[in-house]
Amino acid sequence: MSGLEETWRKSSYSGNAGNCVEVAVSWRKSSYSNDTGGECVEVAETPSAVLVRDTQNRHLGHLGFSPGEWTAFLSSLKNDRL
Repeated sequence: MSGLEETWRKSSYSGNAGNCVEVAVSWRKSSYSNDTGGECVEVAETPSAVLVRDTQNRHLGHLGFSPGEWTAFLSSLKNDRL
């Protein structure tokens, strides 16, 4: 899997009685990140959310956006409104 890292997490639909379901999220390095090891951002897309995290601080978690919020954010960036 070139350029992707899978992260497994317990699904919110899993119970506590051993009926666990795990879900994989594939992370990829954003095209906005540079190649010199700095300012790296990773993105994972799911049907209901776009997740964003700092490559160098993965342990701090991630930010989640709805697909509509993410689209509006990217549109604002492309149109120099941010």
